[in-house]
Amino acid sequence: MRSTFVFTFASLLAATAAAQQQPQDLTLTQFLKNQKNLTEFNTLVQNYGDIYAALSFSKDLTIFAPSDAAFQKIPYSSLGGAFTTNDSAVIREVLKYHIINGTHPSGSFTGSFQFLPTWLNNQSYSNVTGGQTVGVVQQAGNNIVCISGLGSRSSLTNKDLSFRGGIVHIIDSFLIPPQNFLNTVSTFNITAVGGAIANASIDNYVDTQKDLTIFAPNNDAFQNIGSSLASMSSQDLAKLLNYHVVNGSNFVGYSSSLKNGTILKSLQGGNLSIILASNSMFVNSARVVQQDLLLSNGVLHVIDGILNYNATGVQPNPVLPTQAPIIPGSAVTNVPFTSYLPSSASSSQDSSPTGDPSSSFGVSDIGSAATTTDSSEASSTESGTDPSSTKKSAAVKLNSQWTLSGGVTLGVIVFALGAY
Repeated sequence: MRSTFVFTFASLLAATAAAQQQPQDLTLTQFLKNQKNLTEFNTLVQNYGDIYAALSFSKDLTIFAPSDAAFQKIPYSSLGGAFTTNDSAVIREVLKYHIINGTHPSGSFTGSFQFLPTWLNNQSYSNVTGGQTVGVVQQAGNNIVCISGLGSRSSLTNKDLSFRGGIVHIIDSFLIPPQNFLNTVSTFNITAVGGAIANASIDNYVDTQKDLTIFAPNNDAFQNIGSSLASMSSQDLAKLLNYHVVNGSNFVGYSSSLKNGTILKSLQGGNLSIILASNSMFVNSARVVQQDLLLSNGVLHVIDGILNYNATGVQPNPVLPTQAPIIPGSAVTNVPFTSYLPSSASSSQDSSPTGDPSSSFGVSDIGSAATTTDSSEASSTESGTDPSSTKKSAAVKLNSQWTLSGGVTLGVIVFALGAY
């Protein structure tokens, strides 16, 4: 009788202590175990022991963590192939892209974009200084949205969930690691500039050079002066296109850093002027019609006109919805240069299901080889091979090795995908 009483009393004490434990005191293991809609994410993280250990011992982090519902969307996304084939090297990099340095509570997000560095530092997806970023902005209705590669959007469905290492925000779809220039322009149907860059033989540069800011004219801009472009030599075309590229050298021109009056030096050598007027951004006289498409090596802004390095003083007319061409020429019916766009540029954009969408996309076996290093990537790194010598598609197999910057223990907030 007495032993039964002692056991019951001890159990009561343990239950009381557990009930009094505050969320910020929970370890990562305890936190994930308590989140009923993060069972798949919990399994995924634990399959990558080194990442799980780093998260468990780190402080002041923000993590975007996929909910169980988000995993069911995987077969329809560009991540479907990697998860279906259990490509642990790629999945490792996807997981790291959901981990943010520093604590970023929901109250810190505003109507202006913030670009937060992540743990993704593999050059294939993160050829930018400081690590690849995720864009975060608050939209109407207090809806906080994350922007990742290929313009993918993930909404925060539950915010500010605390654990010992930081904060977790739950989001409704996976973050997609940014891809290279050619794959990105193909996705957004700005194929003329992609084909023109390939025709001018500068595609390898824009796909591999670090810290680029690219102002890409849309297809209409190319069609409007198609007759002039058709008569250009490849050298003149390259010079014209280089005027749309900025090699920032440790600077990437996200919209948040482009202020009124900002002057950027182009790869061609001439200056580009940023003008903010009538709630729009202009580069020289061209309106930016889509901002902040993240690239593996920088950022891309879509503009409505082709820039002219011989007409830098032309000012925009903010009243006009589309700016008039500043390069003489007549319009053409077909979109120029599309025949030069490599077929591989769009091969990775197939979003058709690769698994059974009627069932949960389980990850119990994913990451079983998480500690192995892809031999082809390792040998390339060790031999000092120039990364620009080998073109990588968006579905490139990623190097599985990673380290925390400077060996310093980092802090984390977790963003989890899906409904809470």
